[in-house]
Amino acid sequence: MKSMAVLTASLALAAAPVFADDVTDTMSSALQAYEEGDIDYAIEELEYAKSLLTAMKSNALSSFLPVAPEGYTREIQNNSSNVMGFIGGGTHAEAEYTNGTDTFTVMMVADNPMIAATGAMISNAAMLGMKIERVGRQKFINDDGTLTALVDNRIMVQAEGAEVGVLLMILSTIDYASLQTFGG
Repeated sequence: MKSMAVLTASLALAAAPVFADDVTDTMSSALQAYEEGDIDYAIEELEYAKSLLTAMKSNALSSFLPVAPEGYTREIQNNSSNVMGFIGGGTHAEAEYTNGTDTFTVMMVADNPMIAATGAMISNAAMLGMKIERVGRQKFINDDGTLTALVDNRIMVQAEGAEVGVLLMILSTIDYASLQTFGG
């Protein structure tokens, strides 16, 4: 009886349609174009698939952006991932927070070579005489009210546009331990 239930469930799963998404559709189209000898179109489709994957990764990073504090609204900026190619690649997520009169932003950039190159400076900011603010175990450089940290030596978190106390409060809501696992 038990084996009959397993067999029935297996057949039901095997008969279920496989749903493709835009990425697999585009990659299939690229493969078809390649097999037909249309290399230019295959490259175009692969570039489009890459842009879709990059957007998915950016959306995943956006999930680490803090929710809006009481009295504020949050707007995720979706137009910035295209810029990342010009500065070495990586993944970018940014949100603008406003209460009608005051506005501030929180930005995250992951796996960017330029960020990694400045990692030593950010990690040793106190030794360089820079002002440091702490959010739990996370150290932020305070550069005239712009707070910048490097998480896991590869993810920059930056907040600016409000009083330092407000920025520290919003930054304290980020789950830095989970952020370290981004992309891994």
